[in-house]
Amino acid sequence: MANFRIKLVKSISGRHDKHIATAKSLGLTKIGAETIQPDNPQTRGKIAQIGYLITVIEE
Repeated sequence: MANFRIKLVKSISGRHDKHIATAKSLGLTKIGAETIQPDNPQTRGKIAQIGYLITVIEE
């Protein structure tokens, strides 16, 4: 199964509450934080919601 490497590149400060919660649910709290998440519909939905704050690399 494929994975995504997700990196937070913009601050979550001052963003919508739902977007902050989504970033934290992915384990992203600071700029530069990285996490590896499985490729599934839930993760893809989270990426679609906060795509303007992150970079995504498929592994």
